Amino acid sequence: MTIYSLAHLTALDQSPPQLVRLASRLGYDRVGLRLIRVTDTSEGYALHTDPALLRQTRQALADTGVSVNDIEFVRLTPDFDPQALRALLETGAALGARHVICAPYDPDLNRLAANLAAFQENALGFGLSCVLEFFPWTVVPDLASANGVIDATGSTSLGILLDTLHFNRSGSTLAELDKTPHQRFPFVHLCDAPVHPPYSMEELLHTGRAERLPPGDGQIDLAAILNRLPRDTPLSLEVPMTGLQTMRGSEAVAELAITAAKRVTTNLRRHPES
Repeated sequence: MTIYSLAHLTALDQSPPQLVRLASRLGYDRVGLRLIRVTDTSEGYALHTDPALLRQTRQALADTGVSVNDIEFVRLTPDFDPQALRALLETGAALGARHVICAPYDPDLNRLAANLAAFQENALGFGLSCVLEFFPWTVVPDLASANGVIDATGSTSLGILLDTLHFNRSGSTLAELDKTPHQRFPFVHLCDAPVHPPYSMEELLHTGRAERLPPGDGQIDLAAILNRLPRDTPLSLEVPMTGLQTMRGSEAVAELAITAAKRVTTNLRRHPES
């Protein structure tokens, strides 16, 4: 049975306890929680500095049976301290989270790999594991580059977060996906979008952060990607649609996302290996 997680970006106006209860109402199994904001104008819910909100979130998890797939968003910058963010990791452990999403913002890829490996060791001590997400506007723009960084760490436990939008718009190839060990993909971010390369930086950022499409409503070959992954790979639906959200609210967006995802996955061949 496919596991569906509701990524926070899909309904970022919802506080963590609200997101958990929304996910439960709509039939999601898990949630991803954004505890560190990505931009100065987007929301982040610092549960590691808000004990009351953390308690409310844990109560919502207990009440609903929904669990936490991941917490985000750790930027690996040139001045990143792998020993920092202990409170974040403690909070992730308190939530029962599985993964920490990390993003590459250090042009020195050797230092980036070293910091990622060191942070992973810290995370493992709290029962969490890091995944490196690649974005076409960063120093790790595609799957091949992400594999290179993971290889450089020497770690066998680090993962890669494959987002179907970024996979497509970075020009990542199915051949590269085929040669990547399946265990590097503990979950994926699933969404859709129009396909019309080339893309300006403004288009990449706007689509990525504000206006994606539900799975199956765009032109990304989702079946080609998903059929190469084990059938039990959890699918985290990251489908921000700010226009629809403004008109109908976040619950309508999240409901549309999971309904579309279930339709897309119904007839997939899905690789049997785990």
